[in-house]
Amino acid sequence: MGYIKQKIRSKQKLPTWLFWFPSVLMRFMLLFYRIRVHDPNHYCQTAQGMIGLMWHNRLMFFAPIFPKIARRRTKAVVSASRDGQYVTDLISFFGLSSLRGSSSKKGAAALRGALEAIHEGWNVAFTPDGPRGPRYEMKPGPVIVASMTGAKIIPMSVNASRYWEVGSWDKFQIPKPFSTLELVLGDAVSVPPDLDAEGLERERLRIQELLRSVTVD
Repeated sequence: MGYIKQKIRSKQKLPTWLFWFPSVLMRFMLLFYRIRVHDPNHYCQTAQGMIGLMWHNRLMFFAPIFPKIARRRTKAVVSASRDGQYVTDLISFFGLSSLRGSSSKKGAAALRGALEAIHEGWNVAFTPDGPRGPRYEMKPGPVIVASMTGAKIIPMSVNASRYWEVGSWDKFQIPKPFSTLELVLGDAVSVPPDLDAEGLERERLRIQELLRSVTVD
């Protein structure tokens, strides 16, 4: 009985306030990096009802590196797992909202949430190779949302000049102190409406290559 109670407690949601300190720590850590923003189209200030894509291994400073005005207009699609809840609680301290679900869990709920959010004028951010990869291979979900809503897709990346790689499926990157972090936003692209299976695959591969083109390893 004691084991069962312990297991139940381990699955309970941690208090959101516990993630305040990590959020402060991340802001402090950014003082030790050179930050550059490459956004020639000024999407950070103007984008509404658009879809942003960034690979999973670039997420460490995804929330704090964006200007506050962009974060407050964006909802990020986050895994419905317990780890995803931790991410949701952490990014909430940066003013970033979440939509729960992924390609492997509660995907339909995430899709409905993304469609609704875009119709309401929110930007929606996806990590299209998450939550389990393969690395740099895009799932079709963002293309489906773009085709159904007419929302444009912005390929994005946070490129670090020097970093450590974690031995995970995505080779998650931890930028080294005193390196340069460059936030890159590529040109927004449109996706045709009413895609059939062949068209969906063609657009998936096209957007995948655009996202890879702004990603520097």
